Amino acid sequence: MFAITGITGQVGGAVANALLADGKRVRAVTRSTQKAQPWVARGCDIAVAEMDNAGALTGAFAGAEGVFILLPPIFDPTPGFAEAKAVVAAVRQALAASKPGRVVCLSTVGAQVVQPNLLNQLGLMERELGALDLPMAFLRAAWFMENTAWDIAPARERGIVSSFRQPLDRAIPMIATADIGELAAQLLQERWTGRRIVELTGPAVSPNDIAAALSKLLARPVHIEEVRRDKWEDMFRTQGMRNPLPRMQMLDGFNEGWIAFEGGPDVETARGATPLEAVLRALVARDQVHAE
Repeated sequence: MFAITGITGQVGGAVANALLADGKRVRAVTRSTQKAQPWVARGCDIAVAEMDNAGALTGAFAGAEGVFILLPPIFDPTPGFAEAKAVVAAVRQALAASKPGRVVCLSTVGAQVVQPNLLNQLGLMERELGALDLPMAFLRAAWFMENTAWDIAPARERGIVSSFRQPLDRAIPMIATADIGELAAQLLQERWTGRRIVELTGPAVSPNDIAAALSKLLARPVHIEEVRRDKWEDMFRTQGMRNPLPRMQMLDGFNEGWIAFEGGPDVETARGATPLEAVLRALVARDQVHAE
């Protein structure tokens, strides 16, 4: 049996789908039994646990052949990442107590970077959980293609998409969540000892590439506009963020190139197979359904 956190989200759901397709038993670790009902209908067990509740997580992970860890995304953290630290501490305690056969953690490109930025939360996770005496794999994924979902409606309605990624012709690796799920499920079924780092990359994509693909799929011209760096803080605070600096630093890291894959002899690499257009086509279809 494999315990999957974050199963009601895109990545956790993709991991569970891949495991179920392989005929494996899945335990959905969730905060809400109501949201997990579609997984119950597919034969999954349910364990209710908040990600900062070590006791509940210990029970959720008990007897698991493998556990998939996905930290709740915190885009507006308090200074010092108190929220992430609380979750990581609880997860570490639960894993140490339950001792599953192996653990796969979703991490990120740039988790090894020491410059301050939002992704330091995942570096913290790698350091803390990597110290456990368990078979542990950190799956560092590229920028999600599905992040483009926010751009579909403005592209369809106005033909204009705002971009914090700059310059507009700068391409970075991107990956589909389906590819993350496939690889995570594969890793959960492997056997190893010690600590692994697996970096999952995909096609290099620029904002201009996204505009071109959306123009084709929406059958209308789509233009990308840069959001000036000196406008970011006010914009994010207007959206309700209290501490936008880590997010701004993360965007700087991608734009300036210092957030990148680590590589090297101690790092495994993998490449996703899903093209950008396939993901965008699905996002456009979903947006059209919601718009009707």
